[in-house]
Amino acid sequence: MAAISFKGRHFQHDMILQSMRWYLAYALSYRDIEELMQERGFSVDHSTINRWVLHYSPQLDAAFRQKKKRVGKRWRMDETYLKVKGQWKYYYRAVDKQGQTIDFLLTKKRDAKAALRFFKKAIEQHGTPSLVNIDQSGANKASLNQVNRDNQTRIKIRQCKYLNNIIEQDHRRIKRLTRPMLGFKNFHAAQRTLAGMEVMAMIKKGQMKTRAGNEQTPAEMFYALAA
Repeated sequence: MAAISFKGRHFQHDMILQSMRWYLAYALSYRDIEELMQERGFSVDHSTINRWVLHYSPQLDAAFRQKKKRVGKRWRMDETYLKVKGQWKYYYRAVDKQGQTIDFLLTKKRDAKAALRFFKKAIEQHGTPSLVNIDQSGANKASLNQVNRDNQTRIKIRQCKYLNNIIEQDHRRIKRLTRPMLGFKNFHAAQRTLAGMEVMAMIKKGQMKTRAGNEQTPAEMFYALAA
């Protein structure tokens, strides 16, 4: 995959990436990061940092997917709620039994069609799971039944709330990061920002492939995605 281009930017790419990493990894506002950069001798407006996050997060997500480690075949899937432009939207996510992130999808509605979109996206990236644990949602079960019919697969469907504790705990990390934002301004911005946050979280979980013997910190791995 071609390196991410920073051509035409008025700031050095390492400054851009550092600002993005702080925002995507920690519960900081854009104004917090503007202040942190000023302490380091850089004058950058918080709105500029926002544009960097929206522009580069999808590119970093695409680069990460090329280097993502394999996940397990037993999935835990659930959805949570995030506020976008004053309204609650639905964020579908799944992890494997070890807590490794499988995939994520923000949708405007919570129904079988939205759940089916999520499963198609996750399966396209990771292949067909052997089992998916869900809550008691009829929509989620219907979407998995549809996947089995369409793909002639035999994904086992299990509905056990207790087993989904691991994905519910993972949701809390997203809520902690998004709390300083007080809601996203629009759906497009939410999708892009969440992609960046998930990438940083997956790197911290150790889900990025590296060369044997190449010990890198999560920060170094994040920066390497843009190389």
